[in-house]
Amino acid sequence: MTNKTQPTISDAEWEIMRVVWTNHTVTSKDITEIIKEKMNWKQATIKTLIGRLVEKGMLKTEAIGNKYLYSPSVTEEESLKSKTSDFFEHLCNRKVGATLAELLSEATLSHSDVQLLEEIIQRKKMEAVDVVSCNCTPGQCDCQHYHH
Repeated sequence: MTNKTQPTISDAEWEIMRVVWTNHTVTSKDITEIIKEKMNWKQATIKTLIGRLVEKGMLKTEAIGNKYLYSPSVTEEESLKSKTSDFFEHLCNRKVGATLAELLSEATLSHSDVQLLEEIIQRKKMEAVDVVSCNCTPGQCDCQHYHH
């Protein structure tokens, strides 16, 4: 599940990125107008978050007159893959299946989502193993207690 590593962004920065991904090119005023519906942030807070995202290379800037236009440097799909990969790298390999099952049980899915998942499960059945190997250092999980 390894993927190109991207900078880690905070939950607040993720909110800004969602606006930029959706609108492709925006000003800080545009972002503020959209975000104020969900968050109670001041414009200065939003500008600080935008600045951090520019520093991290997540946003590109283009000066037009006395304002800046912001656009994404990475796609939402790339960021989601990176975040997912990073999440699973923090789990014992043996807990991935149960974690996926928990995520699925909590998610609201469309019929087409379920169809897609069923197709993936069918393909995964062909490459499934009897026992998933633990990838942890001894002391990071319970596997070592059961398999000495």
